[in-house]
Amino acid sequence: MKVALIQTKLFWENPQANRLHFQNLIQSISEPVDLIVLPEMFSTGFTMHPKHVAETISGETASWLVAIANSKSAAITGSIVIEENGNFFNRLVFVFPSGEIQTYDKRHLFTLAGEDLEYKAGNQKLIVEYCGFKICPLICYDLRFPVFSRNTEAYDLLLYVANWPAPRVNAWDILLPARAVENQCYVIAVNRIGMDGNNHQYVGHSQVIDYLGNYLLKPIEGEQIQIVSIDKESLLATRKKLAFLNDRDNFVISE
Repeated sequence: MKVALIQTKLFWENPQANRLHFQNLIQSISEPVDLIVLPEMFSTGFTMHPKHVAETISGETASWLVAIANSKSAAITGSIVIEENGNFFNRLVFVFPSGEIQTYDKRHLFTLAGEDLEYKAGNQKLIVEYCGFKICPLICYDLRFPVFSRNTEAYDLLLYVANWPAPRVNAWDILLPARAVENQCYVIAVNRIGMDGNNHQYVGHSQVIDYLGNYLLKPIEGEQIQIVSIDKESLLATRKKLAFLNDRDNFVISE
């Protein structure tokens, strides 16, 4: 599977400007790809003002994602601010080339920024089956909580979209390889760059790691589009030779 990671700045609480910016970046991808990955809250930045920017799952940004998936014949994913039944969600939207949509609501809300006061937490993992891969998409702060991401579903790829700030980027760089090794899976992580409306700085460090903890893409800085291929057969061969997941603990996560 060939994956395009888009690392860029975001326009604060301006969905129209962000859609146009990402559309231009996506149209610059000249080779065929299977999946395009955008950051967390890619249409707004990490805002705690959901009332100003929230959309529905059939709104402009979700419809734009469907149009992009169709035009590029590729799946596309990232998280957006969604309002549903009077609640706000930091919702990852995974759009297939066919236009089918699957979603994941961020479970671990970032209390340090008051995300838990503005958004409702999700309680269900999502496993997406696409291009022969089982994909577990998660959002930013989820990275700090390995129990929820533990590979009990035999997924092949952990996918993180994020607005992870510069002062704590060292933790980002440490935890991503740890998730790859402990879960014997690929990890693809896309972060943003630039300054947000709260004067928080982001330096990116989007990256791709294989199931042994080796970099397929070392942490990058600046605005970049990087395309990386991941291989299912080599993953399965390694799991067969090093069957560590067979010895994992059995547990149930309470809601």
